[in-house]
Amino acid sequence: MKFATKAIHAGVEPDPTTGAIMTPIYQTSTYVQESPGKHKGYEYSRTHNPTRTALQNALAALENGKHGICYASGLAATDAVLKLFRPGDEIIATNDIYGGTYRIMKKIYEPFGLIFHFVDMSDIKEIEKVISEKTKMIWVETPTNPLLKIIDIEAVTNVCKQKGILSVVDNTFASPYLQNPLDQGADIVMHSVTKYLGGHSDTVMGALIVNDDGLAKQLAFIQNASGAVPGPQDCFLVLRGIKTLHIRMQRHCENAKVVSLWLKDHPKVGKVYYPGLPSHEGHVLATRQMRGYGGIVSFELKGDNYKEAVHVMESLEVFSLGESLGGVESLCTHPASMTHASIPKEEREKTGLKDTLIRLSVGIEDVEDLIEDLAQAIG
Repeated sequence: MKFATKAIHAGVEPDPTTGAIMTPIYQTSTYVQESPGKHKGYEYSRTHNPTRTALQNALAALENGKHGICYASGLAATDAVLKLFRPGDEIIATNDIYGGTYRIMKKIYEPFGLIFHFVDMSDIKEIEKVISEKTKMIWVETPTNPLLKIIDIEAVTNVCKQKGILSVVDNTFASPYLQNPLDQGADIVMHSVTKYLGGHSDTVMGALIVNDDGLAKQLAFIQNASGAVPGPQDCFLVLRGIKTLHIRMQRHCENAKVVSLWLKDHPKVGKVYYPGLPSHEGHVLATRQMRGYGGIVSFELKGDNYKEAVHVMESLEVFSLGESLGGVESLCTHPASMTHASIPKEEREKTGLKDTLIRLSVGIEDVEDLIEDLAQAIG
């Protein structure tokens, strides 16, 4: 199937009992068994739930994978991956990374004995410098959050295959509509389903998609044993959300391009971060690796004045100031104090994340209204 057809049909089928075209919300904790251990594939909803099964199958299909495993949040999915490792194991991660990922690695798993190296992955040689015999995984986020750096997935996964290292790609910013890391050699694709997959700012969820049967079995065991599972109502909402993923992502990309070009030419705006701009250092790679440039645009004001940046964010009317991204509505975020506050200031600044950086999640509204809102806020 082509992507749009998969988004609507793959992984789901009419309810066998009633013929309902939408997957029912199986709001149940347990299932009646015919005899001890003899059941219809479901015994307890932490382990399996039919609504969740349908979503997991749909997400696997969208990423061209065999197995989808859903978790209660994106960080619960990240947590499941980190539970694959043992004290002394080393993990290399993107230095320009989501603050929550950095926090769980440094504050939760580093005290348990895992060793993390955060490197600039725009140069593959920087990754190779820190690989050792103890390296077990490379964690890639591309486009990165919030500076939108583009990392060469195929180059990283080739190194991983040569060294026998697990490769994970956080595909949240791109969504399966724009890139499929499994096709480029990744072992695990991770999503904060909360964002573009859900698409309507009404649910929190995470997912992992893999091809390897053994790896899928390990992650499903962790899903059940640790219990960080999404409820059926949330699974239903995401099943509904992904049916319009292709349409929404197309509009997100179209609007973000217009916004980025307008910001680039504004006299009060300094640097604009958007991989769709030819001036972006990752533009050529993004053009090769992705099917579009996404709906996230970050920018700085000239003069790097913190109070001025705050004034702009407080003055926006169509863009709502809030955490998260990927919903149909446009959002504005201040990474330094919101999504990336858990990263120490000195570490943020090493990667180029200034306290005056503003991140926009460009929604699917009329783009002229978005431009007008930015114009009145920036002045």
